[in-house]
Amino acid sequence: MATLTRSGLWFIVVGCAAALTHMTVFALTHSHLWPELANAAGFTVAFFVSFSGHRWLSFSDAGTSVRQSFARFLLTALAGFACNEIVFVLLLRALHWPAFVALVAALVLAAGQTFLLGRFWAFRR
Repeated sequence: MATLTRSGLWFIVVGCAAALTHMTVFALTHSHLWPELANAAGFTVAFFVSFSGHRWLSFSDAGTSVRQSFARFLLTALAGFACNEIVFVLLLRALHWPAFVALVAALVLAAGQTFLLGRFWAFRR
């Protein structure tokens, strides 16, 4: 239970750092790009923050090699980004939410999926 709690706490810290990175890149690029592309740019930069933090902090006792974890986490992250982008576009285009609010909502919804796939597949113990 202590390992799960520690892993969960690190997941939240790393996830918040990655989300802040994602939002910062989005904020810096959204006036120059379509919002969907600014979201993709934020995801791309945040991916490396997320992988590094999760590999060495959240799931430090991973039973996989770095190469295997990276490949699996890339698939996990792309699945999370697909969820994020779908929710983002629906909120932004269909419901006319402000871009930043839609982004935050999309990030929160994708986080749960990313945790489950990360914990039980990408960094499987």
